[in-house]
Amino acid sequence: MEKKPPLRISSISELHALLQLPKPVHPLISLADNSKINTNIERLDRPFFLNFYKISYKFSTTGRMGYGQGYYDFNEGGMLFTAPNQLIATDNGAEYYGYTLLFHPDLIRNYPLGRTIKKYGFFSYDTNEALHLSEKEKKVILGLFESINDELNTSIDEISQDVLVSYLEVLLNYSNRFYKRQFITRKVTNNDLLAKTEQALESYFTDEKSLTGGLPSVEYLAGQVNLSPRYLSDMLRSLTGQNTQQLIHEKLIEKAKEKLSSTSLSVSEIAYELGFEHPQSFSKLFKTKTSQSPLEFRHSFN
Repeated sequence: MEKKPPLRISSISELHALLQLPKPVHPLISLADNSKINTNIERLDRPFFLNFYKISYKFSTTGRMGYGQGYYDFNEGGMLFTAPNQLIATDNGAEYYGYTLLFHPDLIRNYPLGRTIKKYGFFSYDTNEALHLSEKEKKVILGLFESINDELNTSIDEISQDVLVSYLEVLLNYSNRFYKRQFITRKVTNNDLLAKTEQALESYFTDEKSLTGGLPSVEYLAGQVNLSPRYLSDMLRSLTGQNTQQLIHEKLIEKAKEKLSSTSLSVSEIAYELGFEHPQSFSKLFKTKTSQSPLEFRHSFN
């Protein structure tokens, strides 16, 4: 059977039609009951892209959930966040209970949220990095969904969009708070992931992958521990106060100090061994992090 290309869905109205839902009451935002979504239709048996944001809350399902790493904080349900132009896979035939909130970037374009939405890193998390809610947290989220639904079912006036965007921002801020709680409650598991990340970084230099692969990247480390780059950075920041890029820089400086103090390699040779394309880039990073040039650091040992 020929593999079908991904489908691009441009508007919320188009998605409602595909899912056989009633037309949205507002062109830029909608809230759907997941149990009323018809996924058993031919056009959704392939991945698709949305030109708008999608927030799903799922609390029960038959079929595959599509998220979960084998450990859960709670059994009260989970949330998934998808930004525009991310590929979404479907699970044809599964039944989901909960809600799906859709909103177009145009809804928030002229509001502060339109400029700050990128700070909510969970829109870049993978499906196995869902936000799992406690009973208390679930009530907060469902209460906000109810408020959004009530506003959508009120006659649209010049204040409607202001109110809806305000509810959206509160929803995202609570989600951010609950994710930070999740990082804390998963501390044991996350400490294991931190150890694996540090081991992967150490092995990168021990195995001299830097000679052929250049500097280790955030994407490389995330792949080694099966996390999305943004989730890994947010998790590391919650544990160590440093994101992934800062952890990489710390390891580079550590390895550079070892070579400067215990070998006779030139600065250029050390830069090359660490994966730098240009020695000047290495020297600049080293001085930024240590307030000394590589040669000044080496001379301090003589």
